[in-house]
Amino acid sequence: MEAVNLLSSNKYTEKQIGYLFISVLVNSNSELIRLINNAIKNDLASRNPTFMCLALHCIANVGSREMGEAFAADIPRILVAGDSMDSVKQSAALCLLRLYKASPDLVPMGEWTARVVHLLNDQHMGVVTAAVSLITCLCKKNPDDFKTCVSLAVSRLSRIVSSASTDLQDYTYYFVPAPWLSVKLLRLLQCYPPPEDAAVKGRLVECLETVLNKAQEPPKSKKVQHSNAKNAILFETISLIIHYDSEPNLLVRACNQLGQFLQHRETNLRYLALESMCTLASSEFSHEAVKTHIDTVINALKTERDVSVRQRAADLLYAMCDRSNAKQIVSEMLRYLETADYAIREEIVLKVAILAEKYAVDYSWYVDTILNLIRIAGDYVSEEVWYRVLQIVTNRDDVQGYAAKTVFEALQAPACHENMVKVGGYILGEFGNLIAGDPRSSPPVQFSLLHSKFHLCSVATRALLLSTYIKFINLFPETKATIQGVLRAGSQLRNADVELQQRAVEYLTLSSVASTDVLATVLEEMPPFPERESSILAKLKRKKGPGAGSALDDGRRDASSNDINGGVEPTPSTVSTPSPSADLLGLRAAPPPAAPPAPAGAGNLLVDVFSDGPTAQPSLGPTPEQAFLSPGPEDIGPPIPEADELLNKFVCKNNGVLFENQLLQIGVKSEFRQNLGRMYLFYGNKTSVQFQNFSPTVVHPGDLQTQLAVQTKRVAAQVDGGAQVQQVLNIECLRDFLTPPLLSVRFRYGGAPQSLTLKLPVTINKFFQPTEMAAQDFFQRWKQLSLPLQEAQKIFKANHPMDAEVTKAKLLGFGSALLDNVDPNPENFVGAGIIQTKALQVGCLLRLEPNAQAQMYRLTLRTSKEPVSRHLCELLAQQF
Repeated sequence: MEAVNLLSSNKYTEKQIGYLFISVLVNSNSELIRLINNAIKNDLASRNPTFMCLALHCIANVGSREMGEAFAADIPRILVAGDSMDSVKQSAALCLLRLYKASPDLVPMGEWTARVVHLLNDQHMGVVTAAVSLITCLCKKNPDDFKTCVSLAVSRLSRIVSSASTDLQDYTYYFVPAPWLSVKLLRLLQCYPPPEDAAVKGRLVECLETVLNKAQEPPKSKKVQHSNAKNAILFETISLIIHYDSEPNLLVRACNQLGQFLQHRETNLRYLALESMCTLASSEFSHEAVKTHIDTVINALKTERDVSVRQRAADLLYAMCDRSNAKQIVSEMLRYLETADYAIREEIVLKVAILAEKYAVDYSWYVDTILNLIRIAGDYVSEEVWYRVLQIVTNRDDVQGYAAKTVFEALQAPACHENMVKVGGYILGEFGNLIAGDPRSSPPVQFSLLHSKFHLCSVATRALLLSTYIKFINLFPETKATIQGVLRAGSQLRNADVELQQRAVEYLTLSSVASTDVLATVLEEMPPFPERESSILAKLKRKKGPGAGSALDDGRRDASSNDINGGVEPTPSTVSTPSPSADLLGLRAAPPPAAPPAPAGAGNLLVDVFSDGPTAQPSLGPTPEQAFLSPGPEDIGPPIPEADELLNKFVCKNNGVLFENQLLQIGVKSEFRQNLGRMYLFYGNKTSVQFQNFSPTVVHPGDLQTQLAVQTKRVAAQVDGGAQVQQVLNIECLRDFLTPPLLSVRFRYGGAPQSLTLKLPVTINKFFQPTEMAAQDFFQRWKQLSLPLQEAQKIFKANHPMDAEVTKAKLLGFGSALLDNVDPNPENFVGAGIIQTKALQVGCLLRLEPNAQAQMYRLTLRTSKEPVSRHLCELLAQQF
């Protein structure tokens, strides 16, 4: 009470002690808070700058919701008032920032928002510094309200950068003019894309060049504070250059500047240089410049004392790798793996596995690399890595014999890691017949080699080996008696583990009662695995966690890769908009089947042997608190203006970022087989504030409900800041449809309701099954579909460069099979397929005729159903 009484004093010292006591010791729920608020209100209205500053400091220090509610409307008025003193404006800006961070919903946006931007022109540098902090925070939620700040920030930055250290004497720190303000301005500019005004952009580029030039000048002081201030501005400048990713000259200069820091004696500078270069490596403009530093980075990997710097060096090697240097980088990372810190071994293993797969032109090198990986760091080779080897070997005939021979030799080592036994068991069970002709690797030798490891292995590995043994009985009848003896042994038939016991009993019976034909059918080779995103890449993204997007997202496609290595869909680069939702398209891996898969039709057609993504459950009704956020078709808003453009990006691909703004990122990963589909939607909260009442809903406009069935799994109603949630959709095409379903996302951010309606990337071509046919069959079918309404044709101008390989990839992505040697003109593309729906099948033939000279295309589609012809023609024409 004494402290409250001191607030009404007119003496500065007494009032200061009262405010200090209250700021530190009074609880925000105190019964005296009303008296305190009255005293603060009196001081804010007094127009005495000293008393106003004390009151503002108290509000900021207590920062309670009650104080925010009492003063949030008054402080903006004080901030933009023409007669407020500089010290009061400075305190008001920082007080408002404190309240906004604590309770964004309490700070009302209004006419003051346009006026606060003009504080960037204020004569007082302290006011400008405080205002930049406030505007940077506000514009993250309402970027459009503050976009005029870009030109003002560039103007102010230009004046600081071009000034001499004597011009800003009170704000010069060790010969560096206004370093804190410079860094804040550069960060504010990173909230927006490059300026559209050519004059503003030119001035900004000039500023950035000046900072890079000053970095080359000899230091004006040997003190560490001088270099720290200078480097802080330099690194923030480089971050802005990377964010814009549009000035090749600046990007290369930034890369060369960072290259000088790679050998700096200061550990922190080396770390920051490596981290920034990781991001630069993913830009097409600076990738080549980054590669010139490969020897320095390899040396850092070998000689650095600090483990975190070594880890950044490994990240950079991974980011700079392409087809030209893959073998060198993989071999250096393998060599480093032998002595690497245990904390980062698994990550290095994942990176080596990804690079070996992505840049393998010679797949025997890939097999050698992965087996080497298992030999050097077997304990750190996760299941995803060896699953992926099995998938690639199974899918490529040219490497199966080599893989069998290599793994057979690797199994002969006395100390053989269990992961090697798993790989050996699977590959020899499938392809052991390819090396059985050599007496040194005859069937009995292969069996005895594998069985010598059997008793030292875990239950899961022994189960896999039992499956290999039954495969051997089918491949090599001469081993039947020996293997039956092993299966008949009491240790198997009466095994304590039910899985091993069941396998032994069933395999023994199968080998005894089944005829040779039945055995050969049941135990035939595994079919090729469907191509999908590498589960190793997904695991690495998960492991890196939030904020790792720039180094890991494969936005920069190697020009010569042509998708030959697994057809991984690239995820859009997050260089321009760093996102905490880096694991946008991650799939979690699960074991492959040790026995052949069930035939199609026996359950779910979309079982992914490399992923344990949760299966979708029928959607449940919303909880009461979610009910008001669960819209029906009649009360959702129209799709956002760019919804069609976003949808078009997914017509020929299944994975990627569907939508992104300042708050939310929505990623999609989907797969379709016949008339069924499964889609994973990933919602990433890009802010530090929790989303409340988060409710994504799929809505069927018109009569789409009768054409497309979508089952959704409910997601959590809260999404923490920086977190990501996943929603699974099961989709069934009942009959042909023309409009996609809508995705309505509603949630509360900072108390304010947010809503968004998008078109879900489910188009009729997703249910396209490619059909191979000979030229004669094609022309016969083409003539049958000759009714005028069955054909749709469109002649249109090319919107993209006319590249034959890109065109081929788009047509394959669209879903049709490409038929060679059918069209008399080899420049033309001919395709065929069947749209699979539950009710009927729609046959489809297409012909695309490019005219490179006129930069035009003619697209002709013939289907057995008129609306489908027109719709497919429209969809496909927009892709070229």
